[in-house]
Amino acid sequence: MSVAPGEPGSGPEAGARFFCTAGRGLEPFLMREVRARLAATQVEYISGKVFFTTCSDLNMLKELKSAERLFLLIKKQFPLIVSSVSKGKIFNEMQRLINEDPGSWLNAISIWKNLLELNAKKEKLSQRDDNQLKRKVGENEIIIAKKLKIEQMQKIEENRDCQLGKQIEEQTLEQRDFTTKRENFQEGFQNDTEIATDTRNQNDLTFRVSCRCSGTVGKAFTAQEVGKVIGIALMKHFGWKADLRNPKLEIFIHLNDIYSVVGIPVFRVPLASRAYIKTAGLRSTIAWAMASLADIKDVYYVGADVSDSQLLGTWDNLKAAGLEDKIELLQVSVIELPLPSESVDIIISDIPFGKKFKLGEDIKRILQEMERVLHVGGTIVLLLSEDHHRRLTDCKESSIPFNSKDSHTDEPGIKKCLIPEEKTGTSKTVSTSFEASNHKFLDKMSPFGSLVPVECYKVSLGKTDAFICKYKKSHSSGL
Repeated sequence: MSVAPGEPGSGPEAGARFFCTAGRGLEPFLMREVRARLAATQVEYISGKVFFTTCSDLNMLKELKSAERLFLLIKKQFPLIVSSVSKGKIFNEMQRLINEDPGSWLNAISIWKNLLELNAKKEKLSQRDDNQLKRKVGENEIIIAKKLKIEQMQKIEENRDCQLGKQIEEQTLEQRDFTTKRENFQEGFQNDTEIATDTRNQNDLTFRVSCRCSGTVGKAFTAQEVGKVIGIALMKHFGWKADLRNPKLEIFIHLNDIYSVVGIPVFRVPLASRAYIKTAGLRSTIAWAMASLADIKDVYYVGADVSDSQLLGTWDNLKAAGLEDKIELLQVSVIELPLPSESVDIIISDIPFGKKFKLGEDIKRILQEMERVLHVGGTIVLLLSEDHHRRLTDCKESSIPFNSKDSHTDEPGIKKCLIPEEKTGTSKTVSTSFEASNHKFLDKMSPFGSLVPVECYKVSLGKTDAFICKYKKSHSSGL
């Protein structure tokens, strides 16, 4: 019923089992990304989560762009059955998440510590290499200065004195080299000793439990009740100490009507919180999904907006990301772009939402201007509100395909994702379901002018839903 994060004795170098949370509708983007970026295997999904196996280190895992948070998987199994059974019996079922298979917990903890230790060691080695590089640069500068001085002395002194100066210089460099090697050896020995000492202190583990309950489980129990039951079971079984403020380890549990998932958050800060985003705008995962659909190569970027505040916020983000020299910002209206016709390869746009925006008239003018500046064969990726999408596709709300519904209980691939024995074929089934639903979208979409629909995904923006739609320009618009 449960899935351990790896085979007994496995470590991160042999591949570990992870899962990421994702915004609703972004699962196919995350599945593609973990395969491409992490060479992940056993990729499968359930609503809002993507599971995969990889041997990537923390630096590579940190680069995921379509994920909200990253977890090391402890176990995944079918949901707890909540009916007229007493609370005491349900609590016993929850405790079985720990007592029934303690090996999966110990294995996950071991992998988690190995990941952290390996990452810490790499950071120290990188810092040491930087220090060595600085020392070498300094030594090279000294050598160059001495050579220049020797050349000057050659014009004045005799050849014998010049040779003596070179011998002195070589002896000095050898002595410095010996000193550097001794320092490196001592520093490496100290690093290894620190890691070994930390390994011996693994029993002093503090933890806290974070719970999320939904569906019938959420109606019957609060997250605090579940967290208390699981916390007591962990203390009794493993001897860990609870620390709600500053624990070394956090345990995450999600219980609903479809699955029970237990994992360890790998990073305290969500992956979606980009350090270079100083001014918040569109959710970073949605923006990345749109950019990935556009399939951008090496290009020259131009950003346009009519709002001063939006441009100032964008400029702050560009400076924080070190991209101020690569992207030009223009304060112009999207319906009057100062660009020649058919001069642009790719357009990515979040079409304005809100009551002040005139749906029919304004969106037509925006698309006409985008169509004008886009060359034949070019790509447009738009984020559309449900009203925008309905207007463009001329379809009713009831025609939204099954993969964009709130309930995923009847989706192909759910059961296969939950049964550990069926590891092969799952990813293929999941991908096929997304592709089939995408074709249902496209069959109902009529092209606007020369813009032909290619792909469309319904995604969640939190309180509202939206559509990411990709178009290709099929022929010259003649505008």
